[in-house]
Amino acid sequence: MLGVGVAGAQGQPVISRFLAEVPADTLVPGATSYGALRDDVPVAPILGPDGLMGYAYLTSDFVGTTGYSGKPIHVMVAITPDAVLNGVKLVEHSEPIVLVGIPNSKMLALTEGYIGLDLKAEIDAAGSTHDLDIISGATVSIMVIDDSIVRSGIRVARALGLGGLSPKLAEGPRRKMDMGKNELRDWASLSGDGSIRRLTLDVGQINAAFEEAGNARAIARPEKGDESDTYIDMHVALVSQPSIGRSLLGDAEYQNLVEWLEEGEEAILVLGRGRFSFKGSGYVRGGIFDRIQLIQADRSVRFIDKQHKRLGGLALAGAPSFTELDLFKIKADAEFDPTAPFRLQLLTNRAIGAIEKSFLTFDLGYKLPHNYLVALPATASVDLSAEEAAAKAALWKRIWRDRQVEIAVLGVMLFVLTAAFFFQFQLTANARLFYWFRIGFLTTSLVFLGWYANAQLSVVNLMALAGSLYHGFTWDAFLLDPLVFIQWFAVAASLLFWGRGAYCGWLCPFGALQELTNKVARALKIPQWTLPWGLHERLWPVKYMIFLGLFGLSMVSIPLAETYAEVEPFKTAIILKFVREWPFVVYAVALLVAGLFVERFYCRYLCPLGAALAIPARMRMFDWLKRYKECGSPCQSCAIECPVQAIHPTGEINPNECVNCLHCQVLYQSEAKCPVVIRQLKRRAAVGKIPSEGLKMPSQPKT
Repeated sequence: MLGVGVAGAQGQPVISRFLAEVPADTLVPGATSYGALRDDVPVAPILGPDGLMGYAYLTSDFVGTTGYSGKPIHVMVAITPDAVLNGVKLVEHSEPIVLVGIPNSKMLALTEGYIGLDLKAEIDAAGSTHDLDIISGATVSIMVIDDSIVRSGIRVARALGLGGLSPKLAEGPRRKMDMGKNELRDWASLSGDGSIRRLTLDVGQINAAFEEAGNARAIARPEKGDESDTYIDMHVALVSQPSIGRSLLGDAEYQNLVEWLEEGEEAILVLGRGRFSFKGSGYVRGGIFDRIQLIQADRSVRFIDKQHKRLGGLALAGAPSFTELDLFKIKADAEFDPTAPFRLQLLTNRAIGAIEKSFLTFDLGYKLPHNYLVALPATASVDLSAEEAAAKAALWKRIWRDRQVEIAVLGVMLFVLTAAFFFQFQLTANARLFYWFRIGFLTTSLVFLGWYANAQLSVVNLMALAGSLYHGFTWDAFLLDPLVFIQWFAVAASLLFWGRGAYCGWLCPFGALQELTNKVARALKIPQWTLPWGLHERLWPVKYMIFLGLFGLSMVSIPLAETYAEVEPFKTAIILKFVREWPFVVYAVALLVAGLFVERFYCRYLCPLGAALAIPARMRMFDWLKRYKECGSPCQSCAIECPVQAIHPTGEINPNECVNCLHCQVLYQSEAKCPVVIRQLKRRAAVGKIPSEGLKMPSQPKT
């Protein structure tokens, strides 16, 4: 039985905790109470004045619902006997940093939007009958909620047989097809034991069927001819079974079939004769065989021209003659089980007007005879963990496919930034060109990565990683946001080469917002404040204290730590674009206002993410920033103009505070500001070796 779910398999079903907390009428209006929790499946009947109204279940009892925090997102769902959702309620989650700032009514409205979802249609359409409504700032959570509601609903419906659904055949067939059975047989024996199944309709039967359907216009146009004339005589056989395939096709054609089929694929042979064709001509125009489809349990398989091959004739003697002999491939992703019964459904039609037709269907049932089957070991069982892993992989792969354009843009940004760092000396040779390059890159980081893609990194990501490592690491939650995932890998690599500056100075949307607003402030002649070095140096540790405090809280309670992580204004300014409760907006704006007077005020003194990245900054393998021996003694130009005061008065650059803005490299080559360059230019001009105008001096790294 499918009833054991993910959480339920590990002990007491989680829903038992919520049945007392969530009244039945809040889940389904008009309900009076819950019935007793079932023993076989962790669901509870929902009772109303007139009896059963459906079943209540918790998504986490059936599928994985791990969110970005690494903890489950619990959604309570009600499902009708017809496999339609009639109640959905978000009851518990551990993602305050994701959902804080988003009105609770908005989240409730989103989950309630699944009410009315027909799971039978979802199965038929492979999960594409509903639109996914993404809320800005909660993308990962919404994707997890959507996936868990749909998948758990299908699992519950199949477990209970709701809406005519049956347990998923791929979840543990007790037998498999015997591929070692390959003896040759004749037509009579194949027909006699059911290896070949047949559907025969004569003219009288087809006319009677249309009369029974009751369409007057179809009845008025009966099929002409004698009632005993053959309308269609159709046969089907599962020829991927070696004995059946070799007998009907012959060794050479069977070998061609084996080479045509890929791993996990099966094939049927369909034979036909009579006045009605099971192929028709529609497949020639559109590539789809619209007159037949294979149906197994609650799944259907339609065939296209790439799954079709014509057969010249049958290999065995004594077989009837047919006008249509066609092979059809059943793809592996159809989840077809050759050991289970299936039916080939024939769609017949009758013209009732110039372009109108009336349709009827007839089923040709097929079941592989038991002598072609072998029993599986008694220990064979459903591997829910493997299925969950596959489902989670399918979810993140789907997200990555949907965001291919954004991933490509981020890839280009990372490539450009890497090239800029490797060729930073050439890039900073022209101060004006470099200025606009940096403005353009920061604008892209703010607008694209921040306001458009919501790909702002956060200290919450690090706390989620720590929590995942503590409770059992899994990649699933981190892969759900591809842009954040890629950026973290890029940050990890850049720490070895350049320290924290690659992210903090170039890719951080909020950092870009601070710097760009400060540029505007300078253009408006707003005074810039330079804190005394002693005070500035003593304010540096504040951000490290904040980070260590948050990290310590995360060891006690990740939800509590995520709540206090609101010290980061990223959610307000970047993800929610200031559309939030006024205290959060005032806080974010206050930080930006401070940044108008003290450039990157938040980055310098308060950012816990910057502190977290600064701790391993001294691990970097290379020192790319060029310095003269005169830097700091006596020259203080770079120290004075450093946007974040990361250069000590003695000339050393503090890698923990440097954001790699490369402004010091512009000054390093400046003929107007660098005393070393100016002095050398004058010296060379004085001796008349080369003209001073336009001269570029070679670098002289500080020793």
